[in-house]
Amino acid sequence: MREQTDIALEELGNSTAEAVAGVLRMFLPDDVEVGEAQVVPSGTPPLDGVTVPAVAADVSYLDGASGGNLFVTTINGVRKLAAAMMGTEAQDGGETLDELERSAVAEAMNQMMAAAAGATSSVLGEEVEISTPEVRDIETVTDALALGEGAPYAITVPLTLAGEPSRLVQLVPKAFVLKMTRAIDDRNAVDLAGDGHAPLHLPGDGGPDDILRGVPLRVCAEIGRATMPMAEAVSLPDGGLVELDRGADDPVDVLVNGRRFATGRLVLVDDEWAVRIEEVLLGADDLHPTTSTSIERS
Repeated sequence: MREQTDIALEELGNSTAEAVAGVLRMFLPDDVEVGEAQVVPSGTPPLDGVTVPAVAADVSYLDGASGGNLFVTTINGVRKLAAAMMGTEAQDGGETLDELERSAVAEAMNQMMAAAAGATSSVLGEEVEISTPEVRDIETVTDALALGEGAPYAITVPLTLAGEPSRLVQLVPKAFVLKMTRAIDDRNAVDLAGDGHAPLHLPGDGGPDDILRGVPLRVCAEIGRATMPMAEAVSLPDGGLVELDRGADDPVDVLVNGRRFATGRLVLVDDEWAVRIEEVLLGADDLHPTTSTSIERS
């Protein structure tokens, strides 16, 4: 039988990876694949073998524990994710991302890290506070190997994002592992009474759907668009006018995380602008899938 520590860590890794994948599938519904969580052997860098150059988003726990979450993907992975968020086709731009791509992927990674923290909270049965996510470039193997140090335990989960290799890493403090292994010990007597193949569930009753429902989503209204050369855009004067592609009476689009979710009309409510929804174009199932994170113990 595998050690309780490995079982606890793998359960945590699988739960967190599915939560992160759920956010990614909002933008790339059919282009996200998740592998199995693996415990990183002691002394092995969590990002050993990662493809570079790459972009990483990482957060740290704020409760005094040494650990956090780290997501890494290739430059092309970032470009494809940003294009999906903006509703455009990904263009081959070499190894340099423009500011629009960086802004879009930073928003996605913020949501992914929030979902990862939510999954960790669900597994532990208590709130886990994290720092503001930081997006950084990984230009060399040395840069990659330097990340992910400082925690006694690490879990790595391979993901494929629009065909691009990606990786989720969790740096887990001892306090988390001790709590999870105690929970497994408490359930062993119940498991032995069955057939030995009952799914293992750690503290926290919320599944991936419950976790994702608590993830903050960015909602905005788009009244129109315009295309112009960069030189013209940067030379716009104060008081200048930009002609949009819609009329004053046309409906506006309501975007959820960059996806066209509904259409409506602008209205004034207590001297503030609001949108009255007229037609919903997507449902909850379109924003995130139903997944399972239970694993069977052998």
